[in-house]
Amino acid sequence: MAEIIPKKQAQLKQLRAEHGQAKLGDVTVENVIGGMRGLKGMLWEASVLDPNEGIRFHGYTIPDCQKVLAPAPGGKEIIPESMLWLLLTGEIPSEAQVRALSKEFAENGTLDEKTVKLIDGLEPTMHPMTQFGIAVASLNMNSSFAAAYEKGIKKTEYWNYVLEDSLDLIAKLPSIAARIYYNIRNPGKAGSSDSAGSLAVNPRLDLVGNYVEQMGLGGNQSLTEYLRLYIALHGDHEGGNVSAHTAHLVGSALSDPYLSYSAALFGLAGPLHGLANQEVLRWILDMQKSVGDNASPEKITEYLWSTLNSGRVVPGYGHGVLRSPDPRFIALQQFCDARPELSSSPVIRLVKQVSEIAPQVLKEHGKTKNPYPNVDATSGCLLYHYGLTEFKYYTVIFGVSRAIGALTQLVWDRALGLPIERPKSLSMDAIQKLVSK
Repeated sequence: MAEIIPKKQAQLKQLRAEHGQAKLGDVTVENVIGGMRGLKGMLWEASVLDPNEGIRFHGYTIPDCQKVLAPAPGGKEIIPESMLWLLLTGEIPSEAQVRALSKEFAENGTLDEKTVKLIDGLEPTMHPMTQFGIAVASLNMNSSFAAAYEKGIKKTEYWNYVLEDSLDLIAKLPSIAARIYYNIRNPGKAGSSDSAGSLAVNPRLDLVGNYVEQMGLGGNQSLTEYLRLYIALHGDHEGGNVSAHTAHLVGSALSDPYLSYSAALFGLAGPLHGLANQEVLRWILDMQKSVGDNASPEKITEYLWSTLNSGRVVPGYGHGVLRSPDPRFIALQQFCDARPELSSSPVIRLVKQVSEIAPQVLKEHGKTKNPYPNVDATSGCLLYHYGLTEFKYYTVIFGVSRAIGALTQLVWDRALGLPIERPKSLSMDAIQKLVSK
């Protein structure tokens, strides 16, 4: 990072000096009252989402990443450590660099007694995302950045401490998430000798390998591989989504990474952001009850139309930006096709059938800008297949993933010296005065 940052700083300086007044687009009233959708107004280094080509990470497509980013020992899928290195540096890491990062995460993944006591003291029936955000925020008592800022450090040194905090948080997120899962599954057993043993970090495992072991689901290599792929692919998706933008916004006030990301988690918990794959799963299970395990295309088509004619949307289809099939959905579908136990699963088979039929139905319906499946069309159904039946917990897994991109950008925000975010707001009367001119 110390070698790469000066080049990016020089690029930013040149952009500002030579093109500071160049227009990237016009602001319309619809932009202001429509949630700023599509408005180009945010710097985000790691990824760019093209409506037709899909997401690119420093220029690499998802198929590119699957070819060049290292898997875990003995595995085939990208692991989050590989993706994190790419997002932070823009460079493809060597296998040795990835293994060293996995080792560092394992060394720093154990929670201190205060954090364990805090999590175990939360009511198991409390929403998992509430528990997650509370635990992450509490870690700020150990923030290197907060301590250094209080002592007084140069702005040029901010990024070092933000990076240190960010890597520490990423290391601990699986342990926090796994402990929440354990307490949900085993109410009243928190703090027992049994829980202490099952939630220990294994220094020989990668980030997701430890996460699965700590959840008590170890031994299922297919699940572990799926979560590696899921967390790597969900790690970053531009900066305008609620969770990523929230981390950037709160961090722009120089809040430390723990506080910034806890705020992001509470944004992710919103039904319009992080609950989509749960809604898809419920809809698919309802469809399965209605049409059976070996439904004909006609039955599925009929069910799709009944959903649309009732005034509801088909969950898992369409996207706020994409106007083509989601490359993440394609990657997960390829994962399913390569595994006989998934290809023969009634739920996963139904997901594939729907993905082949729904686009034409939605085109005929004519009210969907993108009739193709997005990643949520299958991601939650895979979790269900592997035995994770606690729907409310799914967003926690999403939260473990999204940290990779959001915290990467926090490091770059401080390295580039980006200011506090402060857009101009207008009242409706003020807008009317402006447009009347």
